[in-house]
Amino acid sequence: MSRILTEYEASKLLSEYRIPMIGGSLVNSVEEVARTASAIGYPVVMKVMSPDILHKSDAGCVKVGISDEKEAERAYEELLENARRYKADAKIQGILIQKMAEKGTETIIGVVKDEQFGHVLMFGLGGIFVEVLRDVSFRVTPINRRDALEMINEVKASKILYGARGRSASDVNSIVETLLKLSELVEEHPEIVELDINPFVVYEEGKGGIGLDALIRIE
Repeated sequence: MSRILTEYEASKLLSEYRIPMIGGSLVNSVEEVARTASAIGYPVVMKVMSPDILHKSDAGCVKVGISDEKEAERAYEELLENARRYKADAKIQGILIQKMAEKGTETIIGVVKDEQFGHVLMFGLGGIFVEVLRDVSFRVTPINRRDALEMINEVKASKILYGARGRSASDVNSIVETLLKLSELVEEHPEIVELDINPFVVYEEGKGGIGLDALIRIE
């Protein structure tokens, strides 16, 4: 029987492998909200953490751009209400509060476990490129640095990462390192059957990248 790790749980595991994740703090009462959000620093993002609510945005279980204490406390109540409305018996671990990330180039990095080939890594640019155009690349793990670079370059939209049309070049090496670390992670955790970091936001060259959401399914 499979089990879903929420974003909070998945991020902890990914961080153990030095995969950069936005992190955050989990709260379970409205009294904790203002103190936690202030410590993180506004603006913040707030999300319901539940293994029964995987598509948080669709369920109204994500609020972004929260800028002050009153807004944060109101968001806490609204998120719980939306979660109950979406699935009355959902198991809720709490509300995750995160720093609002700076904008960058969104990519998606994932793993699926194939019955024949084992773990297969996937890479693509986010949004329309992966959802509509299916512009993605794959490699069977384990991979090396050359494999990771080839994965990136095989994606047609990779020109965006290298500074097409006057854009600044992105930190491609941060993607390479993340792919390599993910390969290592799933080799050491064969129980993982599905993993998504979506989005993995990449900044300008030399400024790295960071995962803003993650999901892991294990068997």
